[in-house]
Amino acid sequence: MPISDRLTPPSASSQHSKPDPLELARERLIVALDVPDVSAAFHLVSKLERTCRWFKVGLELFVAAGPAVVEPIVSRGHSVFLDLKLHDIPNTVAGAVRSAASLGVKMLTVHAAGGPAMLAAARAALEGVSNPPELLAVTVLTSMDSTELNGIGLERSPADQVALLAQMGRNAGIRGFVCSSREVASLRALTGPEGVLVIPGIRPAGADIGDQKRVATPADALRKGASYLVVGRPITQAPDPAAAAEAIVAEMAQAL
Repeated sequence: MPISDRLTPPSASSQHSKPDPLELARERLIVALDVPDVSAAFHLVSKLERTCRWFKVGLELFVAAGPAVVEPIVSRGHSVFLDLKLHDIPNTVAGAVRSAASLGVKMLTVHAAGGPAMLAAARAALEGVSNPPELLAVTVLTSMDSTELNGIGLERSPADQVALLAQMGRNAGIRGFVCSSREVASLRALTGPEGVLVIPGIRPAGADIGDQKRVATPADALRKGASYLVVGRPITQAPDPAAAAEAIVAEMAQAL
């Protein structure tokens, strides 16, 4: 499925040769560095940098190590997905978006539940920024199902809530979203080929789903229209993370 031109790897955009499915898969796998310190993060980066091009820095690592953790990853030629799910008043989120953009990350998340004004402020904060990150609106966490949504007072199904938040994001000028594989086909229809859809909750067949509720295999998510897949524990907690990542890349390549 087409993805943002600015994020499209050269191998995928070449008009002179057919892209290698394995290389294309490597460009669309994001490994989540959900680890407690810099040492653990760079141990994983060293093991995995020949297999994938993207790494996710989320709350656990960012809180432990701070913004400085991003620069060494970028300097090694990798792309960083900064997944902080910013959710605050519009002015605060706008300031945080500008600060995050200065770090050189390629993708950044805000939480769509912050509302239309917050999303619009986040988008406006990137106007005029050189090489801005792709702004992604998180819809419904993959750890949540209908019971979890009811628990916070929402009677909509996860699919309906995702649709509502994604349309809100589109109205605010955002074209990238994070959702589960169950909603990716409907969001692809909403965004068209230019939309950037990042899908967490990816589990190879037979893998432990842990605290996730809405999951899919790598191949299934790509066939439904995912742009990028985020994989954490099935790789980072494997006895051989590099081998686990290669197996997922191989499965992705078959779907591509």
